[in-house]
Amino acid sequence: MKKAGLIVIDLQNDYLPDGKLPLTGIEAAAKNAADVIAAARTRGVPVFHVRHESPDSNAPLFAAGSVGAQIQTCVAPVEGEPVIVKRHINAFRETDLKQQLDQHGIEEVVVIGAMSHMCVDACVRAAVDMGYPATVLHDACATLDLEFNGVTTPAGQVQAAMMAAFEFGYCAVISTQAYLAAQ
Repeated sequence: MKKAGLIVIDLQNDYLPDGKLPLTGIEAAAKNAADVIAAARTRGVPVFHVRHESPDSNAPLFAAGSVGAQIQTCVAPVEGEPVIVKRHINAFRETDLKQQLDQHGIEEVVVIGAMSHMCVDACVRAAVDMGYPATVLHDACATLDLEFNGVTTPAGQVQAAMMAAFEFGYCAVISTQAYLAAQ
């Protein structure tokens, strides 16, 4: 069995219902993420927290030093868990995430977090392209309604399309319950 690491993407306050960009289902996703993080800690699986931050304190989202940029309390890192601060959609771009994974001997990753169609997507694809087999826990991820060219796609459909794309050619996609039962 390969050594796994858990990557928690952008579960930050700005995505909560009272945040600047509320996501559909974020509270349920964060609760599932908290359960997965707790199980990882119990089993000694390394947890890597990723937090997006804009260097501009007036940024519309994840402004440096703001409450919105902080990781949600229910999934907050504990002492010794790395927190990778990113400024791009891809958690590997201009960060030390890959070095952290390699330093911990990680051979495969489990990815949870937000937003499914952006930062989770970019992280999963980059990880797989770098040779890390990946698993996404679909109900520990959240997204939002998207609009393009006058057409609105509901969050549930965005989520389903994203998970189907992952499962089609990039990684395993399972529920939190199935993942925890297999551990």
